[in-house]
Amino acid sequence: MIAIYLSPLYLLACVWVFWRLLQWLGLLSPFFRKKGIRLVTGLLYLFLCVSPLTAFLLPSGGFRRIMQLFANYWLGVFLYAVLVLAAAELAGLLVRLFYKRRKHPGSRISLPGLRAAGALCLGLTLILSGAGIVSALLLRTTRYEITVDKPVKGLDSLQVVLAADLHIGYNTGCGRMRTMVEEINVLQPDLVVLAGDIFDNEYEALDNPEELAAILGSIQSRYGVYACYGNHDVSEKILAGFTFPQEGEKASDPRMDQLLEEAGITLLRDETVLIDDAFYLCGRADSKKPGRGITVRQTPEELLENLDLTKPVLVLDHEPEELAELARAGADVDLSGHTHNGQTFPGNLVMPFLWENPCGYLEKDGMHSIVTSGVGVFGPNMRLGTTSEICSIQVTFQ
Repeated sequence: MIAIYLSPLYLLACVWVFWRLLQWLGLLSPFFRKKGIRLVTGLLYLFLCVSPLTAFLLPSGGFRRIMQLFANYWLGVFLYAVLVLAAAELAGLLVRLFYKRRKHPGSRISLPGLRAAGALCLGLTLILSGAGIVSALLLRTTRYEITVDKPVKGLDSLQVVLAADLHIGYNTGCGRMRTMVEEINVLQPDLVVLAGDIFDNEYEALDNPEELAAILGSIQSRYGVYACYGNHDVSEKILAGFTFPQEGEKASDPRMDQLLEEAGITLLRDETVLIDDAFYLCGRADSKKPGRGITVRQTPEELLENLDLTKPVLVLDHEPEELAELARAGADVDLSGHTHNGQTFPGNLVMPFLWENPCGYLEKDGMHSIVTSGVGVFGPNMRLGTTSEICSIQVTFQ
């Protein structure tokens, strides 16, 4: 419903950007002042503006995939067009106020100056958008070394690879997953964990489910691959990043569960496994959308209360919350994702105000919290000011 309430603001922003675009084009050449040219320009711009709604309304299929991917790129470009234009408007206002206070006769910007300003705005928008697209394609490995003060017989250390927020769907497909798996296998991990948002809400968005299962199934790990679900691992329609109310509980599509099973990935839903009689791995249900059969997820105390806490306890939780509670319950390591570290500037500046550990490493009451910015993206197919990553975590026991 939020998408409906915010739609007037989006439409006003679209009109504002288009108005400024027409003004700038008209300054460049009389050609762009012709009614026919303005009409064609307006129709093309309208197509861009309504592309998210068009993709949302289309039936599942190849054409919808193309439109949704196109709309995701548009949303990113439009975001930076608005930010750049807003900065230009503010700069223009400050210049006018500066000249007005000094009663300077040249308070109006010259025609060449306006043309240059428009070109600068367009150039900055394209540069920022292009940089965001390239950054989203790059996959980095972030390394951590932590120590858990618990001895483990026969196991001095554990090489864990953490990946989260794959968002397999319109933005992320087989090629991206193949790259991720290759990077994971290079690290020769003992344990691989996927901390939620494996899917991007719609199973129909997968480009080739059989091939995806085969790719994910090729992850090589001594103790196997485990996963928990996140808030996007449920079947629901998304419009520009916003969801809509629906009857019944929001749960994963059974085909999502089956794909993970075919890939040899063990899904933990408020469940704990003892691995090699050496350490525990607990996988929590998502706090916002726990999914099928779970109305209220277990508290940290309930999840860990029957464990032998002389053994190391690793917790897999999509959202990096309840850190103090997990530490108090006896968790040694908490592995999360969800935040994307804001994904695109200026979102990365906001995350520290929303999360105790928005991204990276934090020691909380003796517990190690590691949050990854994620492999994939949600919505705009861009990253700016953040990185796509997998995390290599060397856990030493002593």
